[in-house]
Amino acid sequence: MSHDQPAYGLWLLVFFNSAIFILFAFSFFKPATARDWRTFGAFAAFIVALFVEMYGFPLTIYLLSGWLQTRYPGLDLLTHDAGHLWWTLLGEKGDPHFGVLHIASYVLLAYGFYLLSTAWQVLYHAQRRGTLATAGPYARIRHPQYVAFVLILLGFLLQWPTLLTLLMFPILLVMYGRLAANEEAEMRTRFGAEFERYAQATPRFFPRWRQSPAS
Repeated sequence: MSHDQPAYGLWLLVFFNSAIFILFAFSFFKPATARDWRTFGAFAAFIVALFVEMYGFPLTIYLLSGWLQTRYPGLDLLTHDAGHLWWTLLGEKGDPHFGVLHIASYVLLAYGFYLLSTAWQVLYHAQRRGTLATAGPYARIRHPQYVAFVLILLGFLLQWPTLLTLLMFPILLVMYGRLAANEEAEMRTRFGAEFERYAQATPRFFPRWRQSPAS
């Protein structure tokens, strides 16, 4: 986006980008229970907050404008590129869209949506059979869908950090952790010893580098 074009106040872009990513995640996650909707609702709120600042009103830039103008006197705060704050704070030059952080964000986003999709397929078939989901990504970790959401959020934070989304991120981590614990309590009640064996062999969020023979 050039300096001659408006970088903010683009509310149609806010709407369409929010809708695209929310619907994209919805197509992979397909919330069915109240817990699913809480998970998805928190993700959707993060997405809307992100794109409001990216294309609508740059609240973070506005609040930090005094410090940014003092620290980076040549910086044009009203350009889209200036919103890539990690790029600015690290003193990088050139187009931030081709920087390492931006490329890393694409990798996290792509893998997050891939993990969300593959996990949902396994969970969907397991729920239809009334069995415990233990195949695919569930063979490596017990909560691949929550991990997928976190990877997507991290991707967006690498690309476009804002004060609000940076505050929301740890809150969402805690929320997903509590939802996972509640989900496990239900699975333990429903599947008993089978779930206990699965939980002992499969980490909750972080996969082991090497699979144990039992897994």
